[in-house]
Amino acid sequence: MPLRPPYRQLRLLPLLLACAGLTGCYYLQAANGQWQVLREREPIAEILEDETTPVGLAERLRLVQAAREFSIRELALPDNDSYRTYADIEREYVVWNVFAAPEFSLEPRTWCFPVAGCVSYRGYFSRDAAYRESGRLAKRGFDVAVGGVSAYSTLGNFDDPVLSSMMQWDDIRLVAVLFHELAHQVLYIKGDSAFNESFATAVEEYGVRQWLQSHGKEGDIGVYHERRELRQTLMGLVATARVDLGEYFESALPDDEKRRLKAARLGQLSAEAESVLAEAGRKGASWLSGDLNNARLISMTLYEGQLPAFRKLLQNCREEIRCFYEEATALSELDKSSRNEALEALASG
Repeated sequence: MPLRPPYRQLRLLPLLLACAGLTGCYYLQAANGQWQVLREREPIAEILEDETTPVGLAERLRLVQAAREFSIRELALPDNDSYRTYADIEREYVVWNVFAAPEFSLEPRTWCFPVAGCVSYRGYFSRDAAYRESGRLAKRGFDVAVGGVSAYSTLGNFDDPVLSSMMQWDDIRLVAVLFHELAHQVLYIKGDSAFNESFATAVEEYGVRQWLQSHGKEGDIGVYHERRELRQTLMGLVATARVDLGEYFESALPDDEKRRLKAARLGQLSAEAESVLAEAGRKGASWLSGDLNNARLISMTLYEGQLPAFRKLLQNCREEIRCFYEEATALSELDKSSRNEALEALASG
């Protein structure tokens, strides 16, 4: 039977009641979508005891169980009921995120929420709803982008399940995302997406290395590092393009000339990325292929914009994860300007 802890699900009722009379209420779709995910949860232990469970699914869920215990024992991640259950959501993605930015700016459009604070995207449990919102934003002159999301964190407010949308990944990515999402429960700052995602990515990288080493999979460590290095190369291309675009946008050039330069620079970025991917034997396997705009660049840099600083922080802690959490927490207590200055100093030090 699905797991239905009443005291946690009741937290959704005020949102449902408040939005019931409002047409198109964003919070209604969010609360209803979260409710549906929670209703589908089943304890992983019970699924594994069920003889009718497909062998492939059982193998993936045993991996999740092992990674979850490892996350507590070796990574000091929360020992709670997150990722102890499984939900079959019967679709490729659980949420579709909408990103937006002005035509001549790389500053994201932000939305503010009670739990998450202000973030640079808006999530929809319906693909159609996400594209309707992106269409509305495009009509207002924004660059827009929509991206499917296979997993997300409720920051410990609910017992997040492992989702069927996560089962399409290979073992390394599945374990990596578990560590990443659990890291959000260790440290999260309202209104600072770059800090939150870069911190969680640093925990993810450290955790995957430790996991693979502990299982004697040195060869897979190399595979993981190659993936990360390829991504860093691509992110370097994005960073350079952002500098060029910023100069165009801040100039006194006419708007038509800014549009021409922007289109040319984004076309150059796409071509550069395709070349790098082709050399790595992964032609066409990138979110940098196809049409690009300001919103897509923002969606790309969200997860790793401050990652070099967090890598250096972990290095300064001699790879001791509890020290890393303490130092990152100290940074989180600074005001945003001071925090960003400290992170820039770490990254360049």
